[in-house]
Amino acid sequence: MLEHSFLIAAGGTAGTDSQGGFWQLQLLFIGLIFYFVLILPMRNKQKKVETMLSALKPGDRVIVNPGIFATVDRLEETSLYVRVDDKTKLRVLKSAISEKLEDPAASTEKK
Repeated sequence: MLEHSFLIAAGGTAGTDSQGGFWQLQLLFIGLIFYFVLILPMRNKQKKVETMLSALKPGDRVIVNPGIFATVDRLEETSLYVRVDDKTKLRVLKSAISEKLEDPAASTEKK
């Protein structure tokens, strides 16, 4: 009885706990959905990219982020040199590499 009187005097109602628990449960559910739909796939993709970047070696064919086909020439800690053609070398960040090409014939243009 004393609790009920205190809640009314404080401006609350006796049913506040059950409604608060319901909203907390909904927020927890939304958080779990957010984790499994957005965060977990992004983590897995980031791990694959890190694995691919750590396995790069000179001679590998790659695609640089704006869509440039190139061959890895030399590796550094945070960047690498890629060869676009016989006379053109570019220094790019490792994060600019979007994918490694497995088959060199797949990256050539069909004439």
